[in-house]
Amino acid sequence: MPSRLLTPPSAEPVTLAEAKAFLRVEHDADDDVIATLVTAARCHVEAQTRRALLTQVWRLTRDAWPIDGRIPVAPSPLQALAAARVHDAAGAAHALDPQVFLVDAAGAQLVFAPGSLPAPGRAAGIELDIAVGYGDAAADAPQPLRQAVRMLVAHWYENRGVAAAEAGAAVLPLSVAALLAPYRVVTL
Repeated sequence: MPSRLLTPPSAEPVTLAEAKAFLRVEHDADDDVIATLVTAARCHVEAQTRRALLTQVWRLTRDAWPIDGRIPVAPSPLQALAAARVHDAAGAAHALDPQVFLVDAAGAQLVFAPGSLPAPGRAAGIELDIAVGYGDAAADAPQPLRQAVRMLVAHWYENRGVAAAEAGAAVLPLSVAALLAPYRVVTL
């Protein structure tokens, strides 16, 4: 099921000040670089874990309704279904009442009664806009994932040039992988 980011998080899980303190950087000359590294590290952590650290809105697209009435959601954790639409054969979008769906946050899925929703009239005819993430504030994200962001920022800040893997600079620290491991969402 393809998904597309509609609304990115309004902040980062690690502030510029926190990142600079972790790096022990006391000057402002590298603020833009460090802020970019924080965003890149968040994106990396989210991609590796298939979790949104802070609240964001994604659009999930499907060709058909699943016959079991369960739509798995990624990234997680699922907060709410913001909107649901079905496109007919002419391409016109028809809004569905979000109350038709049960938001199973623990199972990271949307549940509905099979056969109760109109069939789409074209490929990618189902659009579901979902709010995901641990919350709006940096402190809402799990501390191990915030630490992974800090460690990635430090690693990338210290290894800014292109380096060969044999030199060890291009390999991510094993401690980052260890922090991410319990949060990874495995799919078959």
